[in-house]
Amino acid sequence: MWSLSAAGERLSQAETLVRENPEVTAVAVAIVLVAIIGGYFLFRARWTPGVRFRRLLAEQDEIAVLMHPNPDPDAMSSALGVASLATQIGVDATVQYPGQIRHQENRAFRTVLDLDLEPIEHVSDLAAESVVLVDHNEPRGFAGADGVLPVAVVDHHPGDGAGELFTDVRTDYGATASVIAEYFQENDATPVPPDKHASEADSEFTLPTETATGLLYGILTDTKHLTVGASDPDFAAAAYVYPGVDQDRLDRIANPAVDAEVLEVKARAIAGRRIEGSFAVADVGGVNNVDAIPQAADELIQLEGVSAVVVIGERDGTVHLSGRSRDDRVHMGNALDSVLSDVESGDGGGHSRMGGGTIAPRIDPTSDDGPETVDRDELADALFRAMAGDV
Repeated sequence: MWSLSAAGERLSQAETLVRENPEVTAVAVAIVLVAIIGGYFLFRARWTPGVRFRRLLAEQDEIAVLMHPNPDPDAMSSALGVASLATQIGVDATVQYPGQIRHQENRAFRTVLDLDLEPIEHVSDLAAESVVLVDHNEPRGFAGADGVLPVAVVDHHPGDGAGELFTDVRTDYGATASVIAEYFQENDATPVPPDKHASEADSEFTLPTETATGLLYGILTDTKHLTVGASDPDFAAAAYVYPGVDQDRLDRIANPAVDAEVLEVKARAIAGRRIEGSFAVADVGGVNNVDAIPQAADELIQLEGVSAVVVIGERDGTVHLSGRSRDDRVHMGNALDSVLSDVESGDGGGHSRMGGGTIAPRIDPTSDDGPETVDRDELADALFRAMAGDV
């Protein structure tokens, strides 16, 4: 045991050393600081993306969870998941979207799960300054979208968009819902069965049954029931959320009433399809329900001998395209992008198996002839060339 006098002597020697060797002392202090800071960042680097995302949300007072235009079940379920996690840590969350929710499946998803979703038309409609993008990585579809800098981006689509503080884009995943499901799992959230209450779960965080049901359906729809584009994490995410799924509500979402126009558009696509080899292009003309176009593409790709298809339709002067491919030679997103990038006011892209695009009406201010229209036969020719690799 040291005596007090010995301890004082050692302290005095240390003070003398500091006074006589300031450079050594500065280096020692710097080493200690570097070690402390390095240890902190090493500890932080070991946080999973789900934990980092939760901690980011906790730093916000309120957030706007923004979906892409005309959101689908993957986008809606992902937004629902983010809002649920935010609510559990005391952060106000508002889920918003540009465009419309038209597809009967999407309307059923919203109604059955009783989702509170707000439409926006202008950047000023955003509910909070802190914006979280889900299922897309660049804001679009409303006035002023180019000026939005999201704090976080969670997506599975390729693109150059990023969040100011957090970016998690996993193009090898079949659905963004799978990423959100992982976030809950990484925060040790317990799925709540439909016959239980969240208070019965012995867990700081829970995965509510509405959220679990939505996430499973989002995974299933974007991967065609785990048969197209699904990876190991998609299967793992589906297995994790399954104990909390409400089977009755899942069935009600999956089997909504079919709009009569959808059946008519499918019939027009089948009857009017143009075939070149194993590729098909169908122009269904004018439609009231734009979501009938991708549903017609889903129908055509099932036809024997057809390996890639694009369906073209028009509403209010805007031409809409939806493509599907089960041909390894045809990357549908790239094919549509290559065609529409050469068309004024055209925009398109997507995944290898599915893609979409639009051609907005072109108005010549010096002419009284009205909007210029794209030559649909030339468009079909270009689509065939793109699917054949002649681009």
